[in-house]
Amino acid sequence: MTRDLPFRDRRHAGQVLAQRLQHWRDRPGLLVLALPRGGVPVGDEVARALDAPLDVLVVRKLGAPWHPEFAIGALASGGVRVLQPEADTLPNAVLEHVVRREQAELERRERLYRGERPPTPVAGRSVVLVDDGLATGATMQAAAEAVRVQKPAALCVAVPVGAADSCRMLSEVADEVVCAETPEPFRAVSLWYRDFPQTSDDEVRSLLAAALQRAMHGALH
Repeated sequence: MTRDLPFRDRRHAGQVLAQRLQHWRDRPGLLVLALPRGGVPVGDEVARALDAPLDVLVVRKLGAPWHPEFAIGALASGGVRVLQPEADTLPNAVLEHVVRREQAELERRERLYRGERPPTPVAGRSVVLVDDGLATGATMQAAAEAVRVQKPAALCVAVPVGAADSCRMLSEVADEVVCAETPEPFRAVSLWYRDFPQTSDDEVRSLLAAALQRAMHGALH
């Protein structure tokens, strides 16, 4: 492990993050919600370490038409929309086109990952919301607001690595923000992992199925 690359891969990042979250282990009704796709391998390690159930909260970044990787906002399950100031520069028709496209993909992924299984109830539970990193924070902000409207008992945003400003911004919507690493300059999430392949839909489904089996097994013992 080198100073510049603190994480081997997402699983290692999840193990490191879980060490920072042990004080959440005994919270009532603890639930780990991961942002697909990249947040799910991280969240799976966190859920295992905290002996908590795992589910996904689907969020879609709204990419700028001139640079799709640049987030001008995000959508989350439950009809939550978060827009960055840059979105105000777009004509309404262009913005709505981007929103419709990403809303369709959000709905597709919810069906793909869960099938007919409904989302895990959040009300009254302690929720740890996990992703593989924070750049602008727009995606996580949408996710946090989507959880907040469901009235959890407590909400923690947790990431292995994030831009310091984004971590501070999220403290306004979460009870606690845990960023294991806040390197300066930040630049991009992928720069802080040695191995950062794209997480597949099949991997997400497999991890969720295994987590469901663990939860069912635990309920029987």
